[in-house]
Amino acid sequence: MEECKRCLLNEAAEADTLKSIRERIERLPDGEKADEETYLRRLDECKNCDSLIAGVCMKCGCYVEFRAAFIRQKCPDTKNRRW
Repeated sequence: MEECKRCLLNEAAEADTLKSIRERIERLPDGEKADEETYLRRLDECKNCDSLIAGVCMKCGCYVEFRAAFIRQKCPDTKNRRW
């Protein structure tokens, strides 16, 4: 199977991992969670980044769907921050 470059987990057939991440996001306190518009904008930015491979950011090793959910998180690419 070919690796999915610049895909989010739901596009890379990683349904179990995505389900687990969504459950963890649901449990985040409201004060720590980014609003839906910010979250979706961040994911769009990640999808246009060459460091995204199959839902994982190669700059930091995180699942972008999880990192983007935190209001205080930033894009880990310190030289070319996307959000």
